[in-house]
Amino acid sequence: MITKTQAPYLAPEWVEASEKIKALAHPIRLYIIALLKTQKEMNVTDFQNELQLEQAVVSHHLNLLKDRNILECRRDGRNMYYSLKSKKVLSVLTCIETALD
Repeated sequence: MITKTQAPYLAPEWVEASEKIKALAHPIRLYIIALLKTQKEMNVTDFQNELQLEQAVVSHHLNLLKDRNILECRRDGRNMYYSLKSKKVLSVLTCIETALD
């Protein structure tokens, strides 16, 4: 008799990893990670100037990355500053950059 158990690939750590990979699978969000590799912390206006996008578009991408625990933010007055929550995500960026070379 075969018993049904949860498939190992549905374990929380694999689901979380796939959600993070999906969040990174967009050119704007990858570029945000690349910017934070060197800038360490940026506010929404900084991203707007660098990406040449409207505030709503920038905020959408930043919030998605924050919701996936890739970015963290802090408030300073009226400004929100974003940084990488963990430097581990940079290894994904390095893999992508290496594959493109």
